[in-house]
Amino acid sequence: MSSEERAITIFYGPQHPASGHMRIILEVDGDIVVKADPDIGYVHRGIEKLAEYKTYLQVIPLVERQCLPDAAHHNLAYILALEEILGIEPPERAQYLRTLIAEISRIASHLYGMGLHGIAIGSSTAYMWCFGLREYMLLLAEKLTGARITYSYIIPGGVRRDLPQGFSSEVERYLKSFERKMRDLDKLFISNPVTKARLEGVGVLSKNDAIRLGVVGPILRASGISYDVRKARPYAAYQWVDFEVATRKEGDSYARLLVRVKEIQESIRIIRQVLRDLPSGNIFHEKYVKMLPPKIKSYIEDTGRVKFPGVFATLKIPKGEGIGIVEAGRGELIYHLISDGGSKPYRLKISTPSFRNLILFSHLIKGVKVADVPAIYLSLDYFPPEADR
Repeated sequence: MSSEERAITIFYGPQHPASGHMRIILEVDGDIVVKADPDIGYVHRGIEKLAEYKTYLQVIPLVERQCLPDAAHHNLAYILALEEILGIEPPERAQYLRTLIAEISRIASHLYGMGLHGIAIGSSTAYMWCFGLREYMLLLAEKLTGARITYSYIIPGGVRRDLPQGFSSEVERYLKSFERKMRDLDKLFISNPVTKARLEGVGVLSKNDAIRLGVVGPILRASGISYDVRKARPYAAYQWVDFEVATRKEGDSYARLLVRVKEIQESIRIIRQVLRDLPSGNIFHEKYVKMLPPKIKSYIEDTGRVKFPGVFATLKIPKGEGIGIVEAGRGELIYHLISDGGSKPYRLKISTPSFRNLILFSHLIKGVKVADVPAIYLSLDYFPPEADR
């Protein structure tokens, strides 16, 4: 009798505590997975279709909700597509501030995934430490944008508000404490022999397979491919800051963890450069400031904040198409926006990294032990609502 004939079908999720609101249909022979079939759709909300019924401004908080751990990158990619249609470029100061919130969001996103990865392999310590460290980033994001999770900070032509007073010195104080605790996390979890035993050599993705399957983000870079949108197609202030693209050659679950740790370190480096080199000037495109009523114009000048309804009451979106591409926490994120000249998007199509990496569930989980399923799954940092949309 073949292994396929002996196999029984079991459901991993959506009730499993580490399944992340999705189901993987496993066929197992004893404790060996013969076949894995990801069954998505448990959190589908039709965001691309809903966008057709909302104004361009109302779409911003809508798209952010696809990936709550990394909302800033969805905000940014959508606005880049919209700005391409408008034919505008935000001022340099706004570009730097966009980079700042993007890197804060990247660190928070990686810690979110690392915390879940830890508890999936039995380390509640890793979960508590990662989420505790993530709180540093959420506090900084809140001070900068006024919100903790979904910021709606990036708007067409710039950003919504300038740096609060004393923000730079506060960031440095936070980062020093953060780096100290990251060294402790390394001893407790990342370099822990138990962590290595559970992850090294497990779920290996070869360089050739990574290219063939079209995966993106830290997963791709952990298999030896040095591709990062921030370098390949710079946007915001990435052309002006210096950072390294984190890569590994092993392609296993542990390599994917180490790439994210390295990216956190590089994000801290970028944040420091942004605050050190932040240029003076406007945070919003002059073209739109000139169009504003005097009362709203003086409000922006006095407070350093952009008043949403006043700015966009007269904003006209011409016919056209725009594409926004960013390197989100989970990989390359693409927004394709089409305008028919009306007040709402004609079409919006989103290519998310979680969806592009979904194929790895079938590819990497086949032939492993059932106990290794959560170790591989959480190493992929898959976020179900981002794939379901």
